[in-house]
Amino acid sequence: MKKRKYFLSSIAFLICIYCLPVMAQKKYLISAKDAIKMSVENTVELKNLRLDSARQKAKNREITGMYLPQITGSAQGAHYLTLPYVLFPSTGQTEIYNVLSKEGVKDGNGNVIQPQQQFFVQEFSFVQPWSINAGINMNQLLFQPEVFTGLMARNTLMDFASRNIKVAEDKTIEQVQKAYYQVLIAKQQKEVLDKTIQRIEKLYNDQQQLYKNGFIEKLDIDKTTVSLNNIRATQTQLSNLIELGYASLKFSTGVMQEDTLELTDILTDELIKENLLEEEINYENRSEMQLLHSAEKLGKIDLKRYRLGFFPTVAFFYQYQQQGQLNKNFSAFRGSDWFWFNSNLIGLSINLPIFDGLQKKYQIDQAKIALQKTRNSKEQFRQAADLEHHASRINLKNAIINMDIQKKNLQLAEQVYQTTKKKYEQGVGNTFEVLQSDAELQRAQGSYFESLFNAVIAKINFQKAIGKLRG
Repeated sequence: MKKRKYFLSSIAFLICIYCLPVMAQKKYLISAKDAIKMSVENTVELKNLRLDSARQKAKNREITGMYLPQITGSAQGAHYLTLPYVLFPSTGQTEIYNVLSKEGVKDGNGNVIQPQQQFFVQEFSFVQPWSINAGINMNQLLFQPEVFTGLMARNTLMDFASRNIKVAEDKTIEQVQKAYYQVLIAKQQKEVLDKTIQRIEKLYNDQQQLYKNGFIEKLDIDKTTVSLNNIRATQTQLSNLIELGYASLKFSTGVMQEDTLELTDILTDELIKENLLEEEINYENRSEMQLLHSAEKLGKIDLKRYRLGFFPTVAFFYQYQQQGQLNKNFSAFRGSDWFWFNSNLIGLSINLPIFDGLQKKYQIDQAKIALQKTRNSKEQFRQAADLEHHASRINLKNAIINMDIQKKNLQLAEQVYQTTKKKYEQGVGNTFEVLQSDAELQRAQGSYFESLFNAVIAKINFQKAIGKLRG
């Protein structure tokens, strides 16, 4: 009994362990818009660009802080093991000559002896053994070219970071849309292919009965078998392609590979033709042009920064310092061993560049060249955008025309197959005609789905060209 309970417990445990990954799996029902939103939120490149934007915001605040008062405090304590001395010349009088002079004693010439002065050097120290210094310094920058232009560039730098994110988002939107519709169309194609396999399998089964009854030859069954094997091989390849497409889409949207995606959009000819070729190009709607505008503004500010380099740097400063000195001899006349005093200093500093070896001149020349390059890039982009718009419009027209033709061919191939099938069922046709019409139907289906995908890609490219990729 115990062995049985242990066995059942082990089975239950193994079942739980096996089911844990299954239970952890998630299923996502997503449309193309959902896929775009998830990709924009989860793409690592975009996450890093947003972090760069946040970093630039912090950098802007750092530059702003440079124009706020800079206050520093300082303190120092020191003890002289040996005091530094200064030598002072001094004179002194000999005491004996002073006494003789007072008494009026005369020398051999009858003159009163005068006091005699003696020259000597005396050591004196202005420093006390112990000293303490403490102070506060405040510096207020009034004008500095680099900081001034940095303040001017703050909003432009944030705008540049934002435009850079938008360019990357547009690339992501374009890629995700194409990946989404590629999987969606492949799924639709596989559904049609599955029905084709069912149709050929039914024909194969019918032929088996006819062969047993002696109405057809073994050759007819062999032809159908070859056709069925080819279709199954195509089905396997298409299934693998769909699986790979799902894996790529999961990676783009930030979904775990073990989770499940289910695409909810339904793609039709009418959806592709909706709002077709109604809008003209607007350069300002293109994120690339907006990024170039921001780059041009930064170039102008950079040029201004070097031009302002000829201006002086002006700063206001204030210093307060308190100093204390310790000497036991102070007690005799101050009542304390410590002597304290303080100082205050206020001023204005101006640094004027006079000659820097023409460095600023050449820096200005470089900034002008960089600015002109940005303007050239803007003009080049306008030309490229015109070409892209013109080409995408033509490609979209051609894709729509081809899609309509392939749809008509598909409808015609279906009619031919149905007619051939009826003739075969009535005993008028043969297996070769059925397989041939079925192969033509498969080719028509493949051509239609290919034209459908090309039309979707052409429409996405056209929307990108006119700056309407986001809808």
